[in-house]
Amino acid sequence: MDVTTAPHRIPAEMPQYGESNHIFELMQNMLEQLLIHQPEDPISFMIQHLHRNNDNVPKIVILGPPASGKTTIAMWLCKHLNSNLVSVENLVIREFPLLTTETRKHYQRTKTVPSTLLVRLIKERLAQEDCIRRGWILDGIPETREQALMIQTQGVIPRHVVVLSALDTVLIERNLGKRVDPQTGEIYHTTFDWPPESDIQNRLVVPAGISEMETARKLLEYHRNIVGIIPSYPKILKVISADQPCVDVFYQALTYVQTHHRSNAPFTPKVLLCGPTGSGKSLQAALLAQKYGLVNVCCGQLLKEAVADKTQFGELIRPFFEKEMAVPDSLVVKVLTERLDQQDSIQKGWVLHGFPRDLDQAHMLSSVGYDPNRVFFLNVPFDSIVERLTLRRIDPVTGERYHLLYKPPPTMEIQARLLQHPKDSEEQVKLKVDLFYRNSADLEQFYGQAVTLNGDQDPYTVFEYVESGIINPLPKKIP
Repeated sequence: MDVTTAPHRIPAEMPQYGESNHIFELMQNMLEQLLIHQPEDPISFMIQHLHRNNDNVPKIVILGPPASGKTTIAMWLCKHLNSNLVSVENLVIREFPLLTTETRKHYQRTKTVPSTLLVRLIKERLAQEDCIRRGWILDGIPETREQALMIQTQGVIPRHVVVLSALDTVLIERNLGKRVDPQTGEIYHTTFDWPPESDIQNRLVVPAGISEMETARKLLEYHRNIVGIIPSYPKILKVISADQPCVDVFYQALTYVQTHHRSNAPFTPKVLLCGPTGSGKSLQAALLAQKYGLVNVCCGQLLKEAVADKTQFGELIRPFFEKEMAVPDSLVVKVLTERLDQQDSIQKGWVLHGFPRDLDQAHMLSSVGYDPNRVFFLNVPFDSIVERLTLRRIDPVTGERYHLLYKPPPTMEIQARLLQHPKDSEEQVKLKVDLFYRNSADLEQFYGQAVTLNGDQDPYTVFEYVESGIINPLPKKIP
């Protein structure tokens, strides 16, 4: 938000509407398309663009050396994302007016298509309705830097580029076992991916050009070209090791192509941290508040401050504190709303922890208009929680806090007088952890875009994951 000497009092609903409906990204995409296509009638073009509603369809390039498995990965991605595979081979097969009989014969002999013609074929293919509606995946295209630049000048801009990589020795050995099904075009391998069906086994053929010398020549040509292609796709390219099981390569590629790149859109973080007692929510909230200036909203602390300050709500809460009873949810939500309505929360954003703890509380928070745009669940095994909490001690003389394992007292004299808070007993800890996990499944379902993290690691490592989840757009979940 804009924080100036005289900040604009922008209603909270306005940025929330912009974020939830992706208004900034929508305008950015329309501007990009206008500049690329330069239509004579911009208004009609924008209306048509909005009707298409295809800003989030896959636009992917898969590159890699021979035998890296790029065609297999591209085909699997097409099936999973319901998109269109575009390769040199299937472009030549299609009935395009640009393709002459002589061109097809030339491709059969050399397995190449002149760059100028290839780029025109790609442009014509991607302009067809199925590619506009369901997106596309370029398999092994572009092959050279010249092709990459020519494709870009035609307005073909991928959102994700995946480059597979492996040692040449691994690729040469892998290529020798390659087999092709002439009926389906599926690629198999004598060692790594042999089909179980005997009829498929019997019709597999050895593809041409897979000898050791031929593969080495192709690898040399690939390495000569790829160093010029990679700089053409800054910030949208990911290199994945192909020297691992094909399924692992596929899921890494799928995870990447489902992510959205960072946007310049104004973004006010509204973060919710969920987790059992002892999972490190308070520390992560403090780190986020320190680094990004978010308002640290701890529900329990808010209630204590309201009582201490003798506010209107504090006086209503005091009897529940004195009787050690749970404060009613309706009263908690009023205290939270009062804090989140303040100008610093609206301008800077906030990180909330300690509420909601169950589905009813989540519905109440949502009903008053406070929906977080980032939700993290910190999962920590029970044994680790017990170790973290039951070994905590406090010095009644100095008020200093210690941990018998991570921060032991410096002298035996201090250790002898240390006390344990009753809430840190193993029985109390177990009750709280059990209560959280009874409700966590409902909460995770309610917050459908929630990210689950392993909280049983160094807190600064956990913070890196949380930070990444806030800075980067949430991945698009595809079943």
